[in-house]
Amino acid sequence: MLVISSDIHLGDGTTANSISPTAFDLFSNRLRETAYYASFRRDGTYRPIENLDLLLMGDILDPLHSTLWLDTALGALNYTRPWTNIQSPTFATTLSETTKAIMDVNRESLELLRRCANGEIILLPPATAREEPDETSRERIPIRVRIHYMVGNHDWYYHLPGSAFDEVRKTIIESMGLCNDIGPFPYELDEHPALQEILQSYRVFGRHGDYYDKFNFNREKGRNHSTLGDVFTMDVCNRFPVEVQKRYGNELPPGVIDSLRRITNVRPALATPLWISGQIKRHAESTALEKELKKVWDELCDEFLQLDVVREEDKSFKFDMVDALQLVLKISKRTSFETLNDVVVWVHSKLRENDRSLAENALQEPAFLNNTARFIIYGHTHHHEIVPLDSDGEPPNEQNQLYINSGTWRSFYDLAVKDPREQKFVRYQTFTYLTFYKDNERGGRLFESWSGAYI
Repeated sequence: MLVISSDIHLGDGTTANSISPTAFDLFSNRLRETAYYASFRRDGTYRPIENLDLLLMGDILDPLHSTLWLDTALGALNYTRPWTNIQSPTFATTLSETTKAIMDVNRESLELLRRCANGEIILLPPATAREEPDETSRERIPIRVRIHYMVGNHDWYYHLPGSAFDEVRKTIIESMGLCNDIGPFPYELDEHPALQEILQSYRVFGRHGDYYDKFNFNREKGRNHSTLGDVFTMDVCNRFPVEVQKRYGNELPPGVIDSLRRITNVRPALATPLWISGQIKRHAESTALEKELKKVWDELCDEFLQLDVVREEDKSFKFDMVDALQLVLKISKRTSFETLNDVVVWVHSKLRENDRSLAENALQEPAFLNNTARFIIYGHTHHHEIVPLDSDGEPPNEQNQLYINSGTWRSFYDLAVKDPREQKFVRYQTFTYLTFYKDNERGGRLFESWSGAYI
């Protein structure tokens, strides 16, 4: 049995909150239940499964959404950001401190994963001589979950080679119960032949999906390099509430700073200005304060666009939601939040973020073309979907190929569609996971996809 999840984005609490531990509790219970039913074979007999692999397919821990990186200022000798020299001692130190902070804040959630890996959560009844579950037996068979970690665009730092990064990975492995070694966590499956073999046994191919996102992955430089997406997240979204707190401090009404820290949970990302102005009006009810905070936003956006790392990457991209966000940032400093909101609403009406799909890219994967994979799995977009790619037969023996996006585990503030200018957002938590079977597990079923949301 193989389970795949991605885009959990566990942070250190200095920006948006991570998904609550109740999601991990629910997930561990579902794993136990699924493992039990997977032990029933096609002929109806019961044989406890022997293997359960859980692939965490990128953006699991999220060091990028941490303000700890902002402790050093531009121009300082120890200036450290995700795009500065990775060989600098301060880089590994900052990553280590951020990672430990993430694990401390999410200790309860990660402990549930570690207990799954230790065989403490999934306990199955043995089989009777008639190959039925012996529910009356006191004996229980512990199933150890082999947890594999691949990286994406928010946790690519764990892909960096070197002894300093080995120490960081060692801490992660021990905290989460991973079966990875302390070397670089894989980004591509062929970097980890054993994991690749496991997925191939289920006819599954997986990658995070940022590979097809120019704003978050540079194919020329590879995964061991930062991108424009990192710079925008760090020096605009993360920095904005920090700068507001620094400049205005106790002058601000209660709740403003906490609301601004939730920028990273706003969907669609283009609605960030709507969220900012809406929260200011909600907590402050002050046009003067809104104008002052707009000045801070303008300064940060201008500094972002003037950074050397941004100017060096000033190339033409296909106009998508991320590029639309860049366009909004270039609007004159004299533009009020109200005018900016009108632009946001217009662009949002033209380009729906959830319409963005990576499905067509799956058609170019070698595993699809040579038919070695029936399931092409990506993460990254946070938009769970199942898209039929091809079929070469008729039921019951057809060989279907599907693209599946593994969605996300996140808390969202989603823009309400009724008059977006009213700046109303609905908060909810969502999580998705995929399960694949072989050897007649689950009565011969091939896969299941579960996506849930709750408030």
